[in-house]
Amino acid sequence: MSRATKRPNILLIMADQMAAPALPVYGHPVVKAPKLQALAEAGVVFDSAYCASPLCAPARFSMFAGQLPSRIGAYDNAAEFPASVPTFLHYLRALGYQTSLSGKHHFIGPDQLHGAEERLTSDIYPADFGWTPSWETPDEALSWHHNLLSVVEAGPCRRDLQIDFDDETAYQSVRKLYDLARSADERPFFHLVSFTHPHDPYNITPEYWGRYDHVAIDLPSVPAIPYAERDPHSRRLYDNYKMGDYRITDEHIRNARHAYYGAISYVDDRVGELLRALEATGLSDDTLVVFTGDHGDMLGERGMWYKMSFFEWSVRVPLIVYAPGRFAPRRVARHVSHLDLLPTLIELAGGGLAPVEPLDGRSLLPLLEGDASAWGDDTVYGEYLAEGSISPLLMVRHGRYKYVYCAEDPAQLYDLEADPQELHNLAGQGDFRALERQMAALLEARWSAAERAALTEHVILSQKRRRLVGEALLRGRSNAWDFAPRLNEAGRYVRNESATLGDIERQARLPRTAAPAPDAA
Repeated sequence: MSRATKRPNILLIMADQMAAPALPVYGHPVVKAPKLQALAEAGVVFDSAYCASPLCAPARFSMFAGQLPSRIGAYDNAAEFPASVPTFLHYLRALGYQTSLSGKHHFIGPDQLHGAEERLTSDIYPADFGWTPSWETPDEALSWHHNLLSVVEAGPCRRDLQIDFDDETAYQSVRKLYDLARSADERPFFHLVSFTHPHDPYNITPEYWGRYDHVAIDLPSVPAIPYAERDPHSRRLYDNYKMGDYRITDEHIRNARHAYYGAISYVDDRVGELLRALEATGLSDDTLVVFTGDHGDMLGERGMWYKMSFFEWSVRVPLIVYAPGRFAPRRVARHVSHLDLLPTLIELAGGGLAPVEPLDGRSLLPLLEGDASAWGDDTVYGEYLAEGSISPLLMVRHGRYKYVYCAEDPAQLYDLEADPQELHNLAGQGDFRALERQMAALLEARWSAAERAALTEHVILSQKRRRLVGEALLRGRSNAWDFAPRLNEAGRYVRNESATLGDIERQARLPRTAAPAPDAA
């Protein structure tokens, strides 16, 4: 079987809150990520890739399912991911792949596998309904929500929660690659490793802080926009993370960006460990590597932080596909979405399994193979349905334009070729009426007025249900949904109930040796 037709192993690497504009792959002049740069130079780089929702759990659920958040109830960071929703893990497993997970996945609800045969680590965030927002009480103080202390307190640290988590995530994934290479299971594998860096808080160890000259850390290209001049959604986000409670100085901003850049370098080193493990195990030639982020980070641009908006730093993600024996290195300018990953993975896995319901994405294979003419309409869509909003916030990215709609707010329309920093809202301007109608028609074709009204009702009802259930489940004896890895101690090392000592040691050796024949003498 040729390399082009053989079903590849697939290693999907994801970094949390990784803004595409912050990577040297996409032109950042300060950040150091040589492993990702090398991966990009030998791979296919998507220059205009978007998440389906700029928030952790909805972004991940929609990517796993190939469907917009509203279609699967993935409204916010406490929305349950239903066990009945097929994910790319289910499809790949049905196609004969062995499937495993490591790191952060932010699954909410009792199902903590969603098609994976094995999960190697717990999660860093809770799996219950405790982080449910309320659109009916938008001014409610949310104890679990972001606040600007992570910017005020940004800087180097010796150790923190995220370093503990990602060190374990990387270690378990490297070991898993060795286990896969030693296994007698001949099925191709899919392994997803998901790091929590460079997500805030903006802290990093002295090793990675020291890789950067503090004076050279760039300040945002767009300074803070005065509160009264911001769009209504940006004002709501400002209020949500209590920006008025802190005076954010240039030094605070530089510290936060310095730590974020160091965290990118930390992730880059972990990517290097994974790639070295592929080489050492002999798996590299048969393994396709995908790198992405779940969403971005505003990182002080416009005076905004974190994500939760449809500005480019928040919603545009890195996407690199590395398979040098299969796809020639190239840059792809067409707009693509995380929603496209599920149909792409199905096709790479050999296809032959039609999705059981309509998907909101399409296979990237034509673009991976350099046939942009086969891609068709160049439009992607996004939804934001969580805290900081009071009704659905919707995005259409089409050609050179981006259109953002919320029933409660004035529309936003940007020409990203002429105005890449999104400073000039063209909506409502006479010369752009026809263009605005065209973009509004694209939005209406995806979400009709009746569907938008129904979605608002569904979100509010879901919030009410989850807040009641979540509070009730905290009373009395708690039965947490958080994933706890179960180790099979009987089969990990040397045990008397398993094979002989020599056989155990021989099976664990890579490369494996054959048992020597008995000495005839």
